[in-house]
Amino acid sequence: MIKSSALLSIYLILPAVPAVYAAAHAIPPGVKAEAGTLETQYAAQLKSLQAEIAESLPAVPEQRKAAFLDAREAVKNAKAAVTAAQQPLDKLGTAAALVDHAKGKWLGGAEKGIANAQAMLKKASSDAEREAANKELARWQADKEAGLKALKERQAALDAAMADEAKNVEAKKMAQAALADAEAKEMHSAKALLTDVNSFLSSHKLDAKLVECAVLANATPRGLAEYARQGKEQEALIQKLLSDTALMRAMLEAGGPKDSKYGQAAQILAAIHKESPRAKDGVLQRLAIATCLEHAVPVKQANPKADTAAPPVVDPVKRYLHFEKASLAGELDPAFKHMSAWELRNVVNGDESDETLAWGREMLRNYRPDHVLNPDYGWRYSKAVTTDVRYGSQDVKNDAPSLQPYQNIIRNGGVCGRRAFFGRFILRSFGIPTVARPQVGHAALAHWAPNGWVINLGAGWGTPEAKGVMEMTDADFVLETQVRKSPAEHAKVLRAQWAADALGEPKYVSMKPDTGGLWSLLALYQKKAVAADAKAAPPAALGQELGEANESAEVRARALVKAELTEADRKTVVDSNGVITIPAGACSGGQIVGSFLGGHQLFSGGGVITCDVEVAGAGVYGLTARVVTVQDNPGLQLALNGGKVSAEIAVPYTMGQWQHTEPVRVSLDKGRNALRFTRPEGSRGLTIREFTLTPVK
Repeated sequence: MIKSSALLSIYLILPAVPAVYAAAHAIPPGVKAEAGTLETQYAAQLKSLQAEIAESLPAVPEQRKAAFLDAREAVKNAKAAVTAAQQPLDKLGTAAALVDHAKGKWLGGAEKGIANAQAMLKKASSDAEREAANKELARWQADKEAGLKALKERQAALDAAMADEAKNVEAKKMAQAALADAEAKEMHSAKALLTDVNSFLSSHKLDAKLVECAVLANATPRGLAEYARQGKEQEALIQKLLSDTALMRAMLEAGGPKDSKYGQAAQILAAIHKESPRAKDGVLQRLAIATCLEHAVPVKQANPKADTAAPPVVDPVKRYLHFEKASLAGELDPAFKHMSAWELRNVVNGDESDETLAWGREMLRNYRPDHVLNPDYGWRYSKAVTTDVRYGSQDVKNDAPSLQPYQNIIRNGGVCGRRAFFGRFILRSFGIPTVARPQVGHAALAHWAPNGWVINLGAGWGTPEAKGVMEMTDADFVLETQVRKSPAEHAKVLRAQWAADALGEPKYVSMKPDTGGLWSLLALYQKKAVAADAKAAPPAALGQELGEANESAEVRARALVKAELTEADRKTVVDSNGVITIPAGACSGGQIVGSFLGGHQLFSGGGVITCDVEVAGAGVYGLTARVVTVQDNPGLQLALNGGKVSAEIAVPYTMGQWQHTEPVRVSLDKGRNALRFTRPEGSRGLTIREFTLTPVK
């Protein structure tokens, strides 16, 4: 199930850099140089490498290059034709909507206004009231006349648009067919070019030079010089980085540091290595790379105190150490150890504090272990959004400044962004990569899964409303995830990108499809070729209908994995002091699930919870329950043996921790007693481990 992601870890098992090459390209040591001198030095180093690489690159046949560029232009024109063909159909939809508006809101509103004004007139008992009612009646009658006129005009426009509907539908089909043909020719011409340069793309002979050149080009000599002139330590870090091909390659393969801040990334990585000797091997090495790249530009921390002018930033070393500790303790998802550095960037980049991440894991393990153990990776962890983050903004005003933002969200609910934010937070807490994918008017939540990145909330991949992912369009992001499943093919993509850097070509910018020089476009089409050959399709979006609504109690109940219980699981225990413990397995009225504490626990979304208990003799007991809540709840109303409510157990807000309720006194009869706990209207999620009855002396 995780085999494809496991392949990604191969990338960081890099060959050693030849010592001769490293020495030849190292920055000569010496006294502290001025910024201009350093910039000149780095620029000369870059220019030398670019010249060497340009001499070694394969020649691209001009005829095939021209055919490829012509094919791209043809696709651009075909897309414009499809857009133009769609416009009349859009007008038809608009015309139909205007007719519906005139019939419904406009005329319907006018009729309602007339009826209300006539009622006012009928009830009027004075000249002033009659005058006011007549004015209101006249206003609504005029509005109705205007609506009837507008309806006539709009209906005529709709009829005209409908008359041409069949012709316009056929025109769109033809435009789409022409686009498909143009795209096929474009891919054919791109593959011909890729075949011409395949020997270069498949060879690692130039990699050391390509990697150093790419870092110098992307960081820019000026950017490196500005960092290096801060002090001898910073200058030495740049020198060490440019002498370490394995590290530069690892950084480039993982997408490079934010804003190409290579110096800052190297500084963070050095600090991580100083704190942790484990950060140089396996997944922890990839985690360290991901952290230094993502935090090269500081990540602002979500701040629950609105009156703080400057929110704090996430400490990258502490962020790394947090996930290292959680990984070694076995608290993260089993897939975490197979993640690539590129994937892990979207684990370590959250705005939550490390303490909040730890709380998220503990809270969900206590409160909803079914979501932690869900075998469906599409909804593992993130299902909590649809079952426990209530839709609506009515309680957002109750957010407490003493709580972290994500604690407030699951407590008070929210719409759109708040729901998506919580989903991404809880996924990061368990080490699952997740990305922001903004959409107008919708909650949007996408994350890693073994078979490809899936969408929990929001429209499917490729929707026009999506604003992009990681500075890429939906289409390019999906291509990126697909090609990264094959290290050999991804290496070809990288070499094409590095060749573009060596030639100083303009970069391909995903959000601007007309950009890019030849080699950067070849990198793009190498990805497309891989996806086309594999006939890969992105996973369908999950739960789009749940994005802006709560699930029913029935659906929430089905979300829980029902545990198989034995007689021992249902057995009530009496200790030597007469204290009676009723386990969750002995209760009904909720879903019984396995517990991380061992045994079982009961989850209730509302309704009635019942259990029976046998006592040797009549007496008074102190009744408590061990519970977990993440929201405010009314109390449990207890009725004994079919009688009326005799006690109410206050349910505390435990913030996701296990806690005992305050004891209430109950009088039990000798023999079997039936306990019925009613959960009043307004009850939210409640997890119960056991009920305890302690004799009152």
